Amino acid sequence: MGTAERAHGFHGPSDLHLHSVRSDGTEPPAGVVQAAHRAGVRTMALTDHDTTAGWAEAAEATASLDMTFLPGMELSARHEWRTVHLLAYLFDPDHPRLRAEMERIREDRIGRAERIVRSIARSHDLTWDDVLAQTGAGATVGRPHIADALVARGLAVDRAAAFAGILHPSQGHFTPHYAPDPVTAVELVVAAGGVPILAHPSPRGRERMMPPAVLRELVAHGLAGFEVGHRENTADGKRVLRALAAELDLIVTGSSDYHGLGKPNQPGENTTDDDMVARIIARASGTAPVYA
Repeated sequence: MGTAERAHGFHGPSDLHLHSVRSDGTEPPAGVVQAAHRAGVRTMALTDHDTTAGWAEAAEATASLDMTFLPGMELSARHEWRTVHLLAYLFDPDHPRLRAEMERIREDRIGRAERIVRSIARSHDLTWDDVLAQTGAGATVGRPHIADALVARGLAVDRAAAFAGILHPSQGHFTPHYAPDPVTAVELVVAAGGVPILAHPSPRGRERMMPPAVLRELVAHGLAGFEVGHRENTADGKRVLRALAAELDLIVTGSSDYHGLGKPNQPGENTTDDDMVARIIARASGTAPVYA
């Protein structure tokens, strides 16, 4: 470990976006940590959707492997028609307003999933129990669990096929779930002492990047930076994001968005520079990293 790395209290490579069965990943938190370690990652964040349920298990696993753990979460938001995901790092998980919003999102996710399953069941052999069978204890239920149930029922060969087929919006089963607007989401994370980073902000297709003026507004309300290194970001979008980050002195991250068998993404395929990880840690006041 070099002098700069010792000064940081951690060392890379750093992957700050991974999911477990506590949301829509396919491995328990300890399994995610082990997968990251095998890939050479030495500092990681568990960022399950709208939940902190995997923090304790992940922290124990990272400590046993001489890794650094940054507690995190991927908070759901919505801007106009776009689904927006906000990576939140080192926030206070007991902050009352943020906790209440997380619970509201999770509860509506369940209701939304039930509505989708009822719609699918009109033409396919699928039940709510099928979905629950694919959902880990305490997990935030979402469309990936419905996709897994479709696979288990033989109605799709894998998650990707389920999303391209029965779960595609063109099939008429899509329904949105509650999510706050991005400004509210950013403000809640900041109020909880956390560091908000916009996840995969320049995707292709319908969920394309928010206009730069909206991104600037989010920065004015406390957005700390962008996840630029992500396989779903477009090349043009990355250029815009890097220029804006340089102009406004924002944090730039890179991460895998690992989901186990749920996506092809692999731990460490994108990583975050040590100086950017250090900026996240220095900016946070809600909770602390777990050092080995």
